[in-house]
Amino acid sequence: MARRRAAAAVVMVVAVVAVAVAKECTNIPTQLSSHTVRARLQSSSAAEWRWREEYFHGDHLNPTDEAAWMDLMPLAAASASEFDWAMLYRSLKGAAVAGDEGGGGGGGGFGFLEEVSLHDVRLDMDGGGDGVYGRAQQTNLEYLLLLEVDRLVWSFRTQAGLPAPGKPYGGWEGPDVELRGHFVGHYLSAAAKMWASTHNGTLAGKMAAVVDALHDCQAAAGTGYLSAFPAEFFDRFEAIRPVWAPYYTIHKARNATQSICISTMAMNLICSCKCLNEIMQGLLDQHTVAGNGKALGMVVAMADYFAGRVRSVIQRYTIERHWTSLNEETGGMNDVLYQLYTITKDQRQLVLAHLFDKPCFLGLLAVQADSLSGFHANTHIPVVIGGQMRYEVTGDPLYKEIATFFMDIVNSSHSYATGGTSVSEFWSNPKHLAEALTTETEESCTTYNMLKVSRHLFRWTKEIAYADYYERALINGVLSIQRGRDPGVMIYMLPQGPGRSKAVSYHGWGTQYNSFWCCYGTGIESFSKLGDSIYFEQKGDKPGLYIIQYIPSTFNWRTAGLTVTQQVKPLSSSDQYLQVSLSISAAKTNGQYATLNVRIPSWTSMNGAKATLNDKDLQLASPGTFLTISKQWDSGDHLLLQFPINLRTEAIKDDRPQVASLNAILFGPFLLAGLTTGDWDAKTGGAAAAVSDWITPVPASYNSQLVTLTQESGGKTMLLSTVNDTSLAMLERPEGAGGTDAAVRATFRVVPPGSRAELRQRAGAGAGEGAARLKVAAATIEPFGLPGTAVSNGLAVVRAGNSSSTLFNVVPGLDGKPGSVSLELGSKPGCFLVAGAGAKVHVGCRTRGGAAAAGFEQAASFAQAEPLRRYHAISFFASGVRRSFLLEPLFTLRDEFYTIYFNLAA
Repeated sequence: MARRRAAAAVVMVVAVVAVAVAKECTNIPTQLSSHTVRARLQSSSAAEWRWREEYFHGDHLNPTDEAAWMDLMPLAAASASEFDWAMLYRSLKGAAVAGDEGGGGGGGGFGFLEEVSLHDVRLDMDGGGDGVYGRAQQTNLEYLLLLEVDRLVWSFRTQAGLPAPGKPYGGWEGPDVELRGHFVGHYLSAAAKMWASTHNGTLAGKMAAVVDALHDCQAAAGTGYLSAFPAEFFDRFEAIRPVWAPYYTIHKARNATQSICISTMAMNLICSCKCLNEIMQGLLDQHTVAGNGKALGMVVAMADYFAGRVRSVIQRYTIERHWTSLNEETGGMNDVLYQLYTITKDQRQLVLAHLFDKPCFLGLLAVQADSLSGFHANTHIPVVIGGQMRYEVTGDPLYKEIATFFMDIVNSSHSYATGGTSVSEFWSNPKHLAEALTTETEESCTTYNMLKVSRHLFRWTKEIAYADYYERALINGVLSIQRGRDPGVMIYMLPQGPGRSKAVSYHGWGTQYNSFWCCYGTGIESFSKLGDSIYFEQKGDKPGLYIIQYIPSTFNWRTAGLTVTQQVKPLSSSDQYLQVSLSISAAKTNGQYATLNVRIPSWTSMNGAKATLNDKDLQLASPGTFLTISKQWDSGDHLLLQFPINLRTEAIKDDRPQVASLNAILFGPFLLAGLTTGDWDAKTGGAAAAVSDWITPVPASYNSQLVTLTQESGGKTMLLSTVNDTSLAMLERPEGAGGTDAAVRATFRVVPPGSRAELRQRAGAGAGEGAARLKVAAATIEPFGLPGTAVSNGLAVVRAGNSSSTLFNVVPGLDGKPGSVSLELGSKPGCFLVAGAGAKVHVGCRTRGGAAAAGFEQAASFAQAEPLRRYHAISFFASGVRRSFLLEPLFTLRDEFYTIYFNLAA
């Protein structure tokens, strides 16, 4: 069947393009392209191999318009001594080879904005302002410092025949996992960037030790080969026996992807390239970012080794056979090789990079066809990034057009409100995202790579839309994958479906030493380079600086002799403005003439927007542009920016009328998630209603009304909690309760009648420092995650009202213990909320005297503990049909169940 489809494709293409040869563009559009499925299969029994092989031959035929690509004829077979890289390059380009192609590495010859060095950017680690970025960076640093050198390189040393002290890590780095070693490449990149961002001496020693160990392993091989698995894997390819993506590991971060290759020898060989290029990228970053003197030679040796493998395929078959082999996942090989070429100017590396510009995929984009559906997302985004590097190196405008079109179609048809993309690792049908709202959405690696695509495009064009996208995806897609301040706990997928939790999915939260998924690799990189896209330089006689992200930080602008300090006022839901201040200090006493360009976000408005320079008003341009200031900057100059920030809704990218009512809710760039186990019906008040009519800020004072009520039973701490949003029970306090759904269910807001909330802080035994002591005669008990509801005297959770059936008299604990309270039914004096046997909660009425009375008094008394959950500073209440919703930024959630898209037509 596959052969018949391939033959039909050849006929079709030949009929359209005279000399074209059909290109079979496949990424095995079955479950086998999934990292997750391949990991599971690799550990399956021998009996399951027959089932595997049924999937290994899936075809995704997308004939490419050769006219939009290169007129390339197959090369005749040649002996090793006759192989000529210059001849191959002439065939690729259809012209004589110049000694040096393009305008030089880094895009300087094309007027691109320049990246600033991470060595010159310091995030605010003290939380002065919005310190979430500094905290996220610090948490990642703590994880990198936990990782042990001997354990990271254990499989490399074992493969090289060197002594391997210690024991290997688990998960995808386990010694029996064929992808082992991929994370080490990510580690090298992440450590280099984290060291540049912090200059942590301990980390510098660790990463240098890893490079030294790998250098020893490569030297032991003597061929340039460097991997955590044996070269025998490549022999298995040639024998058409299965193995999991050894080449993947070699590239590392540009795309953490895997594949089991079982098609032709060439496919198997190229598939292996992904494992190798992960290591190459990590070593290259060690050279360019960390200045390691050994790393560059190691990368060059690996490139030479790999070039020999590719050359063998072309010599033994044809170059068309090589193009066919790109149907398997090759990672960001083109990207890392273009980067290497900018350093070495070795033409062989440039040609090798061209050979990985996957024509059957980039060709579709070149003719502006949206054929993404069915492709494995994180296999192909890195190919586009490599194409972007080709544009920067060669100036070929086709690759700029390809990247621009790609970004446009992903944003318009395939991305969620987070800025992320993919479902179960694949692109689904364009503008049909409502059917993709599941747990297994937005693979974290794809967000990491899409940020790179947008970053390149911004540097080329200075278009605000790309900076806005970067902000959205960084806040909602990257910050969301880290579990608070827990080092080394990250997620693979970011669930988008209604009533989902980051903790409840196929992977759930990873672990420090036994996960090491692809998304762990890109994750540690993401949090190591949070400062790399805040500032960009415009080089020239008069230096210019573009400030495109509002992240508390300091930038040492060496070109201009200026230091820029950025502060962001802490934001709350009641704020009407985002306020940013930029302070300047100059190295020279007479200052420096320079231009500052500050992004005015597209999500703001002109109504109330303001900018002042040294207390003098400036004229602001419209949102989606830059505020440009050219002057002689001196120490003490101060620029204050005030951007209106508002709530808005954003429809899901789905063009079907039946799902047109599904909308996400955003506050400026922050995506808000509603705490709910699945209910998504909002009550907006009609099409004419403003968003502020049905969504209101949570007052900061409400945090003082929160409490968790506990009892001790059998040596366990039991918590009064809601169950199924409808009733109450006593549930055991979970370990590490913070950020859990249990914390949401065990927190209540005690709301006195009217507006007088007489709550005061208490200190002392039994309640915990800072716990609220209830001092109200009567109150409504509102579950934290169910705003607008109340616990009724029948102990059910109902819609709140003024009825006495939801009032409780808050009285001193019947057990007589200091600080304890009892909840007496307002509708039935003398009867109380009582914890019964097991988890049961019921109404009990007081009796006088005897052992039974003592037992009753204890069961009806609760200690007041510090609330397990508090309102985030950016929190809102949204009206719903059956209940209201508590909205908080998605990135702040950990294990809670949430909903992103709401039905506004309910």
